[in-house]
Amino acid sequence: MIGGIFAVFVILFLVSIGLVLFALWIWMLIDAIQNKGLTDGEKTGWVLAIVFFHFIGGILYFFIGRPKRNTPLTIT
Repeated sequence: MIGGIFAVFVILFLVSIGLVLFALWIWMLIDAIQNKGLTDGEKTGWVLAIVFFHFIGGILYFFIGRPKRNTPLTIT
């Protein structure tokens, strides 16, 4: 009985981690395609990296490939 409940929780945990990683992958793919701060060559390279390396490519793009936004801080 306890082993079955534990197995259900493990499966739910793994499924939720998988859904989060899938959402991150889709988000990074869309961001790389629409990113105006990248040249066409950089865009192509990042999209290919994200498509072929899946979650690792998405995580690398998130930390390395996304250019820093240079938006000034405005106080109103």
